[in-house]
Amino acid sequence: MSKPSFTSGDFTSALLGLLPRGRVWPKELSSIQAQAMSCYAPTFQRLSDSALNLLEDMFPATTVNFLDEWEATLGLPDPCSGPSPTFQGRRKQVVARLTNSGGQSIQFFTAYALGLGYTITVTQFAPFRCGQSTCGQQLGGVDWFFTWAINTKVNTINYFRVGQAAMGEPLSSWGNAVLECELTEVKPSHTILQFHYS
Repeated sequence: MSKPSFTSGDFTSALLGLLPRGRVWPKELSSIQAQAMSCYAPTFQRLSDSALNLLEDMFPATTVNFLDEWEATLGLPDPCSGPSPTFQGRRKQVVARLTNSGGQSIQFFTAYALGLGYTITVTQFAPFRCGQSTCGQQLGGVDWFFTWAINTKVNTINYFRVGQAAMGEPLSSWGNAVLECELTEVKPSHTILQFHYS
């Protein structure tokens, strides 16, 4: 069953139908009374359309009017958001925080970064060990057991997308500050995280 959609004309007819009967209450669309009643119809149509889209607007991945409420629920914006985050960046950050179930695997961090709009690979390190390491590998100390690196582009470009970005935002923005901040927040506390850019 499709959602009912009402036009301004439907609301004008409904408003005229609510008027009392009699000669002083003309219901023809050309009458001054009908024209006066029709000025309310666009507002009713806008409210009706907004109510029809309420479920879609409440969902974090498609929200427009309730983004501020989702951010307040998650403690956003925070320093990871940057000084002037874009609308689609804010929405991606809300979705990434809500879908973050935690983890320490490469797949978890790759998926988390992808949810924020970044494509990464992960490199794990280990100190040199006789019988396991090969000639030419770095020696390193014990800290290399706990060191890992995120590999990504120098500047990840986020393009303006119709239906996801807001009016007045730049057509593109770039940088990895949100990626660095978010992954630093969710990394295991005993590890050393590096960022390598190519």
